[in-house]
Amino acid sequence: MKQFISDFQSFISRGNVIDMAVGVIVGAAFTAIVNSMVKDVINPVLGVLIGSQDFSNFFLVLSMPENYTGPMTYEALTKAGAAVFGYGAFFTAVFHFLLMALVVFTLVRVVSKVRAAAQAKLRVKHEEERKAAAVPAPTPEDIALLREIRDLLKQQQNHR
Repeated sequence: MKQFISDFQSFISRGNVIDMAVGVIVGAAFTAIVNSMVKDVINPVLGVLIGSQDFSNFFLVLSMPENYTGPMTYEALTKAGAAVFGYGAFFTAVFHFLLMALVVFTLVRVVSKVRAAAQAKLRVKHEEERKAAAVPAPTPEDIALLREIRDLLKQQQNHR
């Protein structure tokens, strides 16, 4: 049991698990934003153009239960057992998907551009550091003086 708990702790504390959890949370928040955008911004505009904001009530009844006298709404008909071709609900789901895909695509594209710019900056910095390291450091004055003295002593020994 201790090994199981230790393995679980190791699994949970890995960075990619935390990243995945953050992704799920951000994804849920994005879904709420996209749903609100569709419901509160886009559907009213389409409603003015098409004549209805509620696309779930765009459907075709393929077969109706006998003696059905209830309301002719998608929800009521499906609860009553009618075969209903709900193209309006499908259109809404496809629209939500496309909008979510567009948002995610845009976000990934922006993040990729920011990451590429940061990597380019980092490459330039590393290149500058490499060039700076390749240039030999200037010789300290005391070392240069000692070398001159050494060379002068060698010259004096050669002249004798």
